[in-house]
Amino acid sequence: MNILDIKKKETTPSTANHYMAIIRSILRACVEWGWIDYAPVLKPYKTETLRIRWLTPEQAGKLLSLLPDHLADMVAFSLATGLRKSNVTGLEWSQVDENRRIAWIHPDQAKARKAIPVPLDDVALSIIQKQHGKNTRFVFTYRGNPVQQTNTKAWRKALAQIGLEDFRWHDLRHTWASWHIQSGTPLHVLQELGGWHSSAMVRRYAHLAAEHLEPYAHHAGQHLQKSEFVTNPSQRTKK
Repeated sequence: MNILDIKKKETTPSTANHYMAIIRSILRACVEWGWIDYAPVLKPYKTETLRIRWLTPEQAGKLLSLLPDHLADMVAFSLATGLRKSNVTGLEWSQVDENRRIAWIHPDQAKARKAIPVPLDDVALSIIQKQHGKNTRFVFTYRGNPVQQTNTKAWRKALAQIGLEDFRWHDLRHTWASWHIQSGTPLHVLQELGGWHSSAMVRRYAHLAAEHLEPYAHHAGQHLQKSEFVTNPSQRTKK
């Protein structure tokens, strides 16, 4: 068993493929430098294409109304910022500048290992302000202590009450991205907001906004406009 097979067992095929891409780059460089004669072929692992789960605004509102305050605040903040669960639970006051309306995720806290600027809109900022005085270090807490677990009985009960099955906390990030796309946020802007390393990760949401394609939709259909199929539908020959 090679190191990539080990990595696949430890993580997902997608993550293993990211490691494989790095190794390919290293091997190509070694060929250029004359350290090896050729780079071995490394075939990517097959990854599943899964349907993206996201909430409608109505579902989100129901979920927030059913959660205890500390979880509701964290869910609303996740929906407003798109931050991953670990970045929300681990957010510290030193990472927030309320005057500038911005927070930031350090490179060692980000999946792509690059810093993420987090602009705070009115909703996100109001949630931050609600947490004042609860803990001197961490923003989100429960009874004054940092939140360690979000997959709680209260979380699962709320999901069940509104009929949401197989919905994970990470799907809040999918919801945030889906709402952005449906509101017209360009893909390259969403990529920067979400801290994605690859544009391919953002294109998963592109199908949710097709308004920019509408002006071109008639380019094929216009050739049918003068056909009998369109002008005289009652005269169609039945076979």
